[in-house]
Formats: sequence, structure tokens, C-alpha cells
Amino acid sequence: MLTGEKRTQIDKIWNAFWTGGVSNPLTVIEQITYLLFIKRLDELQTAKEQKASLLGSQIESPVYREDQSDLRWSRFKDREAEDLFKHMTKENGVFDFIKNLGTNNVFSRFMRGATFMIPTPRVLAQVVDLLSDVEMNDRDTKGDIYEYLLSKIASAGTNGQFRTPRHIIKMMVDMMEPMPEDIIYDPSAGTCGFLVASAEYVQHHYESQFTDSKFRKHFNEQMFNGTEFDATMIRIGAMNMMMHGIENPHLLDVDALSEANAGFKNKATLVLANPPFKGSLDHDSVEKNILSIINSKKTELLFLGLMLRGMQVGGRAAVIVPDGVLFGSSKAHVQIRKEIIDRHQLRAVISMPSGVFKPYAGVSTAILIFTKTNSGGTDHIWFYDMQADGLSLDDKRQPVASNDIDDIVTRFKNLEQEADRLRTDKSFFVPVSEIIENKYDLSINRYKEVVHEEKHYDKPEVIIARIKALDEARRQNLAELEKLLSQEILNN
Repeated sequence: MLTGEKRTQIDKIWNAFWTGGVSNPLTVIEQITYLLFIKRLDELQTAKEQKASLLGSQIESPVYREDQSDLRWSRFKDREAEDLFKHMTKENGVFDFIKNLGTNNVFSRFMRGATFMIPTPRVLAQVVDLLSDVEMNDRDTKGDIYEYLLSKIASAGTNGQFRTPRHIIKMMVDMMEPMPEDIIYDPSAGTCGFLVASAEYVQHHYESQFTDSKFRKHFNEQMFNGTEFDATMIRIGAMNMMMHGIENPHLLDVDALSEANAGFKNKATLVLANPPFKGSLDHDSVEKNILSIINSKKTELLFLGLMLRGMQVGGRAAVIVPDGVLFGSSKAHVQIRKEIIDRHQLRAVISMPSGVFKPYAGVSTAILIFTKTNSGGTDHIWFYDMQADGLSLDDKRQPVASNDIDDIVTRFKNLEQEADRLRTDKSFFVPVSEIIENKYDLSINRYKEVVHEEKHYDKPEVIIARIKALDEARRQNLAELEKLLSQEILNN
């Protein structure tokens, strides 16, 4: 948990950028990310030096050569503003160094095209001083600090950039229960929120596994996979993973639907995603094996095809989709629903209220949970009508008492106890035969039953009598008032 003091320190860093004229939240976070990376490299070099000193050996794979020591955070952070700015931006300076590191780690791989945009020496010196004062001496603190920085994207909401709400991500991760052997994939990784939350789940529930070197290698290099075509977002996402203790996740800066990602087949055991809505692509831009699963131009449908292609048999997925995916009547909409229900196993449809993504989008969404089988297996589908997520469903999104999330997670983990639920309840089962009869419609309103409470009203003559009585009382009160006024006039 981030303390109030650290929040205040981060807010000061944020404000230093804003008062210095850098107001785009993504730009601010990206520039802070560069500085955090520089600071992290110095920490890694220090750790290597300490290890070498302890063992009496040479430094293994040093970050810096001996002639590059002045590029280390600890060596330059106290320079005067003008000198610091020049040292950062000059040819072969600090920023050139991190841009040309190559493939040493996941973050450095995405540094091409990075631009230093801190405008003045004063702002740079102020931010370096503030970052030096923030203690980030353990994984949890580093992760919490970076998550707090990322929350600024949501609070600013510029350029259409906003993240999946953290509590919705956590709900989905808790439902899917990532396991130590999983290979987890997010095809639209963004800031890597789903991957980070999955890592935290594994770190919390399988702490003893980390004594095994084979598992640690799997955790740091194979378990977490993502694609993201936005260069800024993948740099931010890579740093988010590093700050949460995953040094070398498998992230690719490619369009997940393109031929560049064609090698991702039958690999993932768990997919967690909130892919783009409302996009449209020409068939020439889409990898042909995806089109063989779903013949469409709509991104929300194509991403479902991508997930099915990329999952191992037995792999499971939880994905956020716009409501139109559930009931759209086009050939492509029906095709993808039929594919998931007939050839695989659709387990659950969780309908979420439209306010979940406010104030940046008011679209109604749902979570589909399914397992890749290649042999069917859908016999009945669990529906949940989520009505509250613990925050107000208006643009303010303030905390409220109503919250269905714990109930959703608990019920999903105990589906065998849901068989007797009625369709007037928040959750219930629907047999697949009924779904098929309704042309594979998955909208909850198609199956949910609403109980209308019967209201009894008085007869018209009773209501009229009451009105007359009120009129008579009003007339008498008015007459009494006139009498009092007349008496007052006579006395004066």
C-alpha cells in the first residue's frame, strides 16, 4: 500500500512537469519512465558490483564500462541544472546511452524512437531531485509507485488513452486463478495491467515456488506474453513489468492481428484481455489464419479469433467485449459466437453496467469466459447481471457501498452451487439448447426474468373525496386568515 507521504512525493514530480509546460499525461509518464530506467540501471550495476566483491570475481555482464561511470544515476544526479541537462541530452550522453543499449532487457528493446521531452534544465533537475528522494527499495513499493503514476492516465484521460479499471482486472484474474505453470497472454497489452495483476496473484499464492530456479526462469521469461503496437504504451508497459519484479517478459511491439504475430499459435494457457472496440481493418491487414476462424473486419471479433488461434487446447480465456458481440445479428457476429459455443466451451457471460468505463466511454460491456477444446463441451452457460462495481456509475466514479465483485468471484468458483438459481436472481444457468434456439444470442436480457410488483391504488371516487376534503380544509384556512387580517385592520 502506497503511503500518503509517497503519494505526495509523486504528486510533486507530476506537478513539476505540469508547471514546466508538459501537460500530456502519457508524455509525463514516459519521461518519468526513462528516468526510472536510468535509476534502475544504476541499481543493477551496484548489485553486480556487490556480488563480484563478495565472490572475489569479475563483474558479470556489467551495465556500464569503466569509462561510462559518469552516466550512472548516482554519479550525475547532484549536478547543477544546466550541467545536468547537457549531460543528459548531449551526444553520447545519458539518454543516448539508454537508447543504444540494444536488447539487454525488455525495456531497452523498445527504446528506438524514444524522444527526450523534458523542456528545461530546471524541470529536469527538479524531477531528478524528487525521484532521488523517493525510496523504492522493494518490489511492492516500486510496483505501487508505478501503478499510482499510471492512475494519472485515467484521471487525465487525454487522447483516448485510458486503462481497464484495476478492480475489474483484479476480478478477472481472481476468477481465472493463474497457476505457476501458466503461459499468460494479453494481445492488447497497453500498460500490461492484466500481466502485472497475474504476476501479483502468482507471487501471493505460490510464494514457495520462487525457491525453484527453474520456476523463477519461467516466471521472468516465459510466463508473461503481450503484444502492443503503440510504441509509447509498450515502453510504459515494459517498465510496469520491471517495477513489479518481472525483468524479461516476452513483449512484442507488433500489431497482434497482423502477419508479424503469425507465430503465436497454440501457446497460451491463459488469455486475459480488453481488446480494442469499434475498430475496422481491411482483410489485407489481418493474418490469414485468424480470418479462417472469423471472417470479419471488426477488431472486437478478430481479437476473439486471434485468442482461439493462440491458445493451447485446454487454455482458458477471460475477455472484455462490447455488448454488440453478444447479440449482433450480422453473419460474423453469429459466426464467432457459434465458433466459441459449438467448437469450444463457453463457461460464463458476465454483463457489466455501462458506467464501468466512464468518464471516457459509456459503452456497455461484458466478460466472456471460455475454454479452447476443439471438440465442444458447452452444455450450459452461467450468466451474471453485474449491477454495481463499488463505484458510482456516473462520470465522477466515487466509491459507493454497492459492489457485486466479491459475489461474482465467489459464485464463479462454486458454479456447482448455482444450479437451483432462478432467472429472477442476479446469476443463473441457461442450457446451450436454448441459446442455440435464440440464434446464439448471449444478451442477458434475453434470458433474465423480471418480476413486476403489483401495485394497488384507491378507487377514483375515494381519491376525489380526498381532494374535496383538502379543498374544504384549504377554504376554511383561507377564511380564517382573512378574518384575522380584518381584525388587525380594525385594531389599528
